[in-house]
Amino acid sequence: MALNADEKKKIISEFATVKGDTGSPEVQIALLTQQVQKLTEHLKLHQKDTHSRRGLLNMLSKRRRLFNFLIRMDKDRGEGIAKKVGMAA
Repeated sequence: MALNADEKKKIISEFATVKGDTGSPEVQIALLTQQVQKLTEHLKLHQKDTHSRRGLLNMLSKRRRLFNFLIRMDKDRGEGIAKKVGMAA
């Protein structure tokens, strides 16, 4: 359930901290959140798709690690991204 290029560009432009930013934790968390949402919808239709479920769990854990890193480095930025993407802080 990969994101297409237009979706990625839109998310990157919305969450980028500086022009040309694609690797900041905010952008990575936003991209992972969008992928998680798409994959969750897929799994609602295909409950027995264990391979996709495993990928979803990997994405969730990676997103949580990025979020924890951001909270440790700058609590305000972490709380801001949590509100923007709808994560529980």
